[in-house]
Amino acid sequence: MIGTSRHVRVFVYARPADMRLGFDGLYARIRNELGVNPLSGDIFLFIGKDRRKAKAILWDGTGLLMYYKRLEKGLFAPLFEPEKCTAQLTLSELQLFFEGSMHVGRIPLSPAEFIPEIVA
Repeated sequence: MIGTSRHVRVFVYARPADMRLGFDGLYARIRNELGVNPLSGDIFLFIGKDRRKAKAILWDGTGLLMYYKRLEKGLFAPLFEPEKCTAQLTLSELQLFFEGSMHVGRIPLSPAEFIPEIVA
């Protein structure tokens, strides 16, 4: 899957996306509709209306990368939330999503973020 050793957020475009969009179209969605910098190094996930296709786009420091998956059987987990424009996943949840887990987005699959306390 997508390997990284740093903290990366995964933003889900929580509305059905047009899977015909390429780099420029998805870049514009991230910038204009999500209000996030597409060059932040975070991952942005887009899911097609029929939930059979998904694209993830990210900036690796030298260019945009796009991961695209089309399912031959089954559907991706329903992550659409009409009242929201975006949702967040962890990298582990993203991997489970691409592997076909239907629990992604329904129940917490990753522990809460650990923020260490600084003791003076």
